[in-house]
Amino acid sequence: MNLEIHDVTATNYRDILELKVAQSQKEYIETPYECLEDSVEWEQFKPVGLYVNGELVGFAMYGLFQEEGEHGRLWIDRLLIDERFQGKGYGTQFMKMLVEKVTSEYGQQPIYLSVYPDNKEAVRLYQKLGFDFIEERDTNGEHIMRTQ
Repeated sequence: MNLEIHDVTATNYRDILELKVAQSQKEYIETPYECLEDSVEWEQFKPVGLYVNGELVGFAMYGLFQEEGEHGRLWIDRLLIDERFQGKGYGTQFMKMLVEKVTSEYGQQPIYLSVYPDNKEAVRLYQKLGFDFIEERDTNGEHIMRTQ
């Protein structure tokens, strides 16, 4: 199985917009359209498509926000796997790849993400990968997790 992460470009933009999460997850994450709009507003975000054997299966964004905290904060945000591809372990595999990618691009440092605590599957995934809750929330009220 070949997993790849590719930048969002004019070539794959429309396909990204077609991604959908399961109905039960819609309250936890923005639509791809909203995510891409946010990446225009916050230029620090790098939106990426997640591919398995050349087929688009998901989306994520990441970026370094220099104005946050003492040394800035490196974020992985908006990870989603299309409902047709969920339950196959892709979320875990791509999250590991994203951690490696941001570490190689920005250097070794804490990585931040936000999650609603009642999104138990996501919380379990992030904790398995070394993220822990810190006593902070983002502007949407999501709880912030961080690697050490």
